Amino acid sequence: MCKCKCATINTIHQTQSVEMLSTQPFLISSRPRLGIFPENHAFWRRSLRKLGMAPPILSLALPSETGRVLSIQSHTVQGYVGNKSAVFPLQLLGYDVDPINSVQFSNHTGKLLTFLLKNLRTMRLDIWCAVICYIGSVSFLNTVLKVVEKLRSVNPKVTYVCDPVMGDEGKLYVPPELVSVYREKVVPVASMLTPNQFEAEQLTGLRIVSEADGREACKILHAAGPPKVVITSINIDGNLLLIGSHQKEKGQSSEQFKILIPKIPAYFTGTGDLVTALLLGWSNKYPDNLDKAAELAVSTLQALLQRTVNDYLSTGFDPQTSSLEIRLIQSQDDIRNPQVKFKAEKYN
Repeated sequence: MCKCKCATINTIHQTQSVEMLSTQPFLISSRPRLGIFPENHAFWRRSLRKLGMAPPILSLALPSETGRVLSIQSHTVQGYVGNKSAVFPLQLLGYDVDPINSVQFSNHTGKLLTFLLKNLRTMRLDIWCAVICYIGSVSFLNTVLKVVEKLRSVNPKVTYVCDPVMGDEGKLYVPPELVSVYREKVVPVASMLTPNQFEAEQLTGLRIVSEADGREACKILHAAGPPKVVITSINIDGNLLLIGSHQKEKGQSSEQFKILIPKIPAYFTGTGDLVTALLLGWSNKYPDNLDKAAELAVSTLQALLQRTVNDYLSTGFDPQTSSLEIRLIQSQDDIRNPQVKFKAEKYN
């Protein structure tokens, strides 16, 4: 499974430079926004600033009810993984999203994060959540953690959703030293974790071979920090399931559940990034019902994957012969209004 939280910036063009517009919130852009100013846009912009008449940033003047999501993930030009898999579904669910692509133009990404660290207090931010997925180096992950800390210094209620992307099926695909950083620094500050089976094992040191093991792993992670844990995929005796756990008050017993997931005989890219985005989106709408959020996320994902398989079959392609690009754009209705066909079963 390919896998990889909210700051308000009016526009982020990641290949462009940083420009500050007088006393207005920071705008990361070096190109004029054509159509806003007349042909001699520089003259008019200076004139408007002197008169205090710069146009308002509507996302600040009229913030959305859901707030904004700062999404730091990987990115591809073609296909749907990382931010390409997460941003669109979150937008369909009503969220404004500011994406930072962690593996595209990495030098500029570092400058963006440094800019955020220096200016968060002066940027009038409508912060709600930051979602962090694939991070490929210790230094970059440490910088991201500083951003989360800074966000919370501005707004202590910021939610930090982390998909601790480290590996799958018994194999790491990040440097081994990242594991201890996730375990010692990320887990304690996360609001929600969405590891797969292998990643949960890496974070807890517990081998997961049964449902009881999965539930215990969630308890270990709760004790370390996050109140919400969703192990998004666990293979046990040939069965695929999701195990979720919500500790509503520190020190209290957690509410745990599972969802049985039918196996689709194909391999897809971007599903981990997508399911984390869906869990984030729906858990904000149902903050006290993680099981309901998981039902909606799983039902959306399964409908999308089945459409993907069917579309490949319609072209005469055998979906078992290669990894498949998910049909994200074609599944908008399933994202907005999923039919819940996969129900959570609560543990006693």
